[in-house]
Amino acid sequence: MHSEIVAATGHLVDSQILTDIFDTIIACQASYEVMEFTIGRTNDEFSKLQLKVFADSKQKLDQTLYSLMMLGCYPVDEADCQIIKADMDGCAPKEFYSSTNQRTVVRHKQNWIPVENQRMDAVIRLTDGTATCLKLRDIRKGDQIVCGHEGIRVMPEFKARDRMGFAFMSSEVSSERRVETAVKKVAELMKEKKSAGEKIVFVAGPVVVHTGGVEHLSKLIRKGYVDVLLSGNALAVHDIENALFGTSLGVDLEKGLPIHEGHKHHMKAINTIIRAGGIAKAVETGVLKSGVMYECIKNKTPFVLAGSIRDDGPLPETEMDLITAQNQYSEAIKDAGLVLCLSSMLHSIGVGNMLPGWVTTVCVDINPAVVTKLSDRGSAQALGIVTDVGLFLNLLSAQL
Repeated sequence: MHSEIVAATGHLVDSQILTDIFDTIIACQASYEVMEFTIGRTNDEFSKLQLKVFADSKQKLDQTLYSLMMLGCYPVDEADCQIIKADMDGCAPKEFYSSTNQRTVVRHKQNWIPVENQRMDAVIRLTDGTATCLKLRDIRKGDQIVCGHEGIRVMPEFKARDRMGFAFMSSEVSSERRVETAVKKVAELMKEKKSAGEKIVFVAGPVVVHTGGVEHLSKLIRKGYVDVLLSGNALAVHDIENALFGTSLGVDLEKGLPIHEGHKHHMKAINTIIRAGGIAKAVETGVLKSGVMYECIKNKTPFVLAGSIRDDGPLPETEMDLITAQNQYSEAIKDAGLVLCLSSMLHSIGVGNMLPGWVTTVCVDINPAVVTKLSDRGSAQALGIVTDVGLFLNLLSAQL
C-alpha cells in the first residue's frame, strides 16, 4: 500500500468539507485513517484534521491527493512546487496544474506565494517570485509553469452561518421562496458593497427587455448601482428596439401583442444605430433617447457586448472577436465585490468561470435549471433566486 499524511484546517464541519473529504477518498477507491481531529470550540475557531490516505498504487494515491487538494487538504511533509518551462507558445507542459477559482498559494524556494488573478481553468506561471493565473493561449515559450500537485495549497471558501442573511436560500434552489425577502437581502448587500467602494457588476440577457425590466435597470444605472454591464448583442438590440418602437421581438410591451411587421423592428433598430455611427453617436445626436444602453452612455457606465454566432447585424459596439471579448470581460470584472446575473445562462457561466470563488454572485432566472447550472459549473458561491427577472428588477429598484 502507498500512503501519505495530509492535513486540513478551517470550518470543516459547517461547510460540509469534512464529509466531502471522506466521500472523495472513497470515490477514488482509496482508504483513510483519521490520525487527529479537533473540532472548533466556537463559531469562529477553526477545526483541524490530520489523516493518513492509503491506496494500492502510486497513481491512485496521486489522483486521490490531487482531488483532496481541491478541498483544502495538503501534505504534512510539503516540498516546493514543481516547475517546468513551456516548450512552445500557447501550450503547457503535459503535467501542468489546472487552477480552481479558490484562493491558492504555491511554495517556491521554501516561500509561500499567493496566486494573483485567481480563476478556474488556467495554469499558474511563476515570474520573478510572482505567481499568476494564465490562460493556455497566453503561455509563451520559456514561461515557468507550475506542474503536478506538490507545493500547492487551495483554500476553499467557508460558508458563514448566515452568509449575509442568505442562509434561508443557500441550501437548494427552489421557486418556493419569498421573492421580496431575497430582493431585500440583495438590496442590503448592494448598499454595503457600494459603501465599501466595491464594484457591482451586472450580467444581463435580453429577457430583461422582454419582461419589462428596462425602466428599472435604467433607474439602477442612474442611481450608480451598476458599475459595469456585461452582455451580448441581443440585450442592446432589443433595448434599442424598445426605445425606438416600443416593442421587443416585435411584441408591444404595453399590450403584450405582436404588431404588424414588428418582426422587422430589431433589424431596423440595428440599421438605425449603424447609420448613426454607433450607440454613443446615436445618444449624442438624439436618435436614441431612452433605455439601458442610453443610460450607460449618459452615465458613463462601462459595458461590454460579447458577440456570438447567432447575432444579427451586429451593433457597431458588439465585439465579435471571441478572445478579445473574453479579455474585455475579464478586465471588467477585476476587483468586483458583487456580480448579479440576470437571465443569461451563456454569459453568466462565462463570467462565473472568470471570477474568484470569494466574489459574491447572485443568479436570477425563472428557470431553476439555469440558476443551478452556474454553481454546477464550479461557481459554488452563486446564490440562486428563481423568479421573473422583470419583477426582480422592479422590486430591487424600489428597495434601493
